[in-house]
Amino acid sequence: MIIAQISDTHIDHGAPDADRRASDLARTIADINALDPPADVIIYTGDIAHGGRPVDYEQVTSLLRMARAPVYVAPGNRDDREHLRQAFSGWACLASGAGCLDYAVEDFPVRLLAVDTVTTHSNKGAFAPEHARQLIGLIDAEKTKPIAVFLHHPPYVVTVGPDPLNFAIAEDMARLQQVLQHSARVIAVFCGHVHRSTAGRIGRIPVIVAPCTATSLRKGDYPRHLQTRPVYHVHRFEPAYGFSTQARIVKATAGEKAADSGTESENPEPAERLRSTASDVRAG
Repeated sequence: MIIAQISDTHIDHGAPDADRRASDLARTIADINALDPPADVIIYTGDIAHGGRPVDYEQVTSLLRMARAPVYVAPGNRDDREHLRQAFSGWACLASGAGCLDYAVEDFPVRLLAVDTVTTHSNKGAFAPEHARQLIGLIDAEKTKPIAVFLHHPPYVVTVGPDPLNFAIAEDMARLQQVLQHSARVIAVFCGHVHRSTAGRIGRIPVIVAPCTATSLRKGDYPRHLQTRPVYHVHRFEPAYGFSTQARIVKATAGEKAADSGTESENPEPAERLRSTASDVRAG
């Protein structure tokens, strides 16, 4: 099974770099479409639209409908939960009823669980006791398949960047960690929010954080020839080994190639590879 993960596109018609953000998303979808072997599914870990406006979600959905793989979304702190529900209902967000946008995708060898950690009080995450009960029920609804959880806020202490704790209350993060370890069938967690690639662990569970798809907002040091090229994650699952994660660089445009002629060799292999195994993922 192959999962392509995008995150933190921050689509915003009012931003000075609005066209660049939209182009970054369009280029990423085109690159995912060209994967060989193809992606089975695309997961989108939040901050889809910077201000959560319907007009921005309309642009996102127009671009996502070009994707050849099915797309599923989880909200980020910049998203508007109800506008997102309306824009993606029935095809990319399977949550039913009101409240949190938690749901399961059952169509693959690995169950995908979307978890909504958004609160209106902060840009950080939240996870209340009633939410814990709901997620345990979702985990226990099926007893045979491995589970990959995708959400916006990393539920561990992130040791890179300015803010190691991405939940408003430490107890909420600890509660979510406990729920994720409720079942041994949870084998991976995929997140966004911190705008850079990094990784950690919750007990035995690897947690992989995708970079910001919007190149103008991405954190971390990138060489000049990569600063305008989006990066996304490709997660490959094999039953005997679990997940391995590859940071994939979107193909350069003709203009980028001309500007950087002689400074870069076009190599189909990624510049960075993160392995979600005990020996390679740094503890958070």
